[in-house]
Amino acid sequence: MAQLEAIFHVPKRAIISTGKVHWENRTSANPIIGLPQIFWDDGHPWPEANHWAYDKMLSGGVKLATIQNLMAHLHKYASWLEKTTLDWRNFPTRKSERVLVLYRGALIEARNAGDISPSTATARMRSVIQFYRHCATYNFIHRETPKWTDRTVIISYFNSAGFERTLSRITSDISIPNRSKSRFKLEDGLLPITSPHMADLLQYTSKNASEELHLMLTIGFFVGARISTITSLRIENLENALPDSNIAKIWNIAIGPGTGVDTKFDVSGHLLVPDFLLEELKRYAYSSRRLKREQRANKGNKSLLFLTRFGNSYSTPSGLSGSAVAREMTDLRRKSLAAGLVFMKKFHFHQTRATYGTWLMTIALGKIGQKSAIEFVRQAMLHKHEATTMRYITFLEHTNAKIEMGNAFTDAFGGLSTRLGNNDYG
Repeated sequence: MAQLEAIFHVPKRAIISTGKVHWENRTSANPIIGLPQIFWDDGHPWPEANHWAYDKMLSGGVKLATIQNLMAHLHKYASWLEKTTLDWRNFPTRKSERVLVLYRGALIEARNAGDISPSTATARMRSVIQFYRHCATYNFIHRETPKWTDRTVIISYFNSAGFERTLSRITSDISIPNRSKSRFKLEDGLLPITSPHMADLLQYTSKNASEELHLMLTIGFFVGARISTITSLRIENLENALPDSNIAKIWNIAIGPGTGVDTKFDVSGHLLVPDFLLEELKRYAYSSRRLKREQRANKGNKSLLFLTRFGNSYSTPSGLSGSAVAREMTDLRRKSLAAGLVFMKKFHFHQTRATYGTWLMTIALGKIGQKSAIEFVRQAMLHKHEATTMRYITFLEHTNAKIEMGNAFTDAFGGLSTRLGNNDYG
C-alpha cells in the first residue's frame, strides 16, 4: 500500500560546470522540515504528487499543515489506486470508466456507509481535483484530457455593511457537496459524546493508552482546544499562564500568533484551563518520561509539551497513518472496541471539542441571554465566525443533548456563573 512520508528537504539548484550538472544548496531558501511525500508500494515515489506539495511550499502563503492535510487526502487516493490497480491517468471517452468518476463513487459509497464523514468525502475529492488541476498546469497530463466539466456558480452574500454582493467560483461536475445526514451537527460535521461515554473513554485511556494521548484527550474535553493547538503547546505557554480574574481555579493560556501555539485562521485568544489540569500538565512537563523525549528532540522541538518517543512533534506526518496522533487514535479505536467500548467505532478526536462546546453553551444559556452566551462561547472556543458558534445554539434547540459533564466540570468551573453574571459579552 502507498506510503506517506515526511522528509527533511534542503532546496538545491542545478549548476552546469565543465559539461556536468552539479547541485548546490540554495542559500535563499530555508530547509523544509516535514515536507510530505508519497511513495508507491514498490518504493518508487509519485513524482507528480510530490511536485504538487513542493510547488505549494515554494509558492508561499500556504501553511505546511495545510499541505500535509492535502497530501494526506491524496495518499488515500493513492492507496485506492493501488487497491483497484487503476492508472491515475486513465480517462477514456466513456465517462463512467474514468478514474476520477470511479473514485468519486467510492467516496460516496464510503460516506453513505458511515465509514467517512460527509466533510471528509468533500475534502478528499476537492484535494484530488486540486492535484489534477496542478498536473494540467504543468503538462503532467494533457490539458484537454476529459477529466471533468467545469461550471461557474454565482454565490450571493451580504457584506458587513449590509449590502448584497455576489462572487463567482469555478466548480466541477465531479465535486462532492458536503451534505450531512443530520442538519444539527457541529464543527466538521461531528457530534458531542455523552457524559458516561466521556468518562468511560478517559478511564480507559488512563490505563491503556500512552500518557500523551490521554492528556491530549483530557485537554480536548476540558478545554475544547483543537488537536493542532494541543500538539503545538510549549512549556513556556504553561509557565506564562495567568489566573483568570473572574473564575476561581481557572487559568488563561494565550494562544495564536506570537505565542508559538497554532490556531485555525491564526485567531488570537486564550484557553480556559482548569487548575487541576494545568497542575497535571506541569507535572508531566517535567517528568522523566518527557525529559527523555526532550533529549532526543531537535532544538526547535525541545520545548514542545508533547513529543513522540523519538523526540518528534506529534503533528508531523510519519508513515502510512499520517501523524503520530492519527496513528495512536487508530490503535485506540481498535483496542477500545475490542474492550467493549462500542461508541468508539466512529469516534474522532475533534468530538472532544464538540462535547466541550455543547456543555459550555448549555451553561452559558442558563446564566445569561442568548446574544451574550454566543459571544462568550465564541471567545472561549476562538471561533473566527459567529455562525460557527450559532451551530451550538441550533443543536441544543433541536436535540435533547443538554449534556451534563458531571462533578468534574462542576468543580473545575465552579466560578463560571460569577463571570457570566457580572460581564456582558453582548
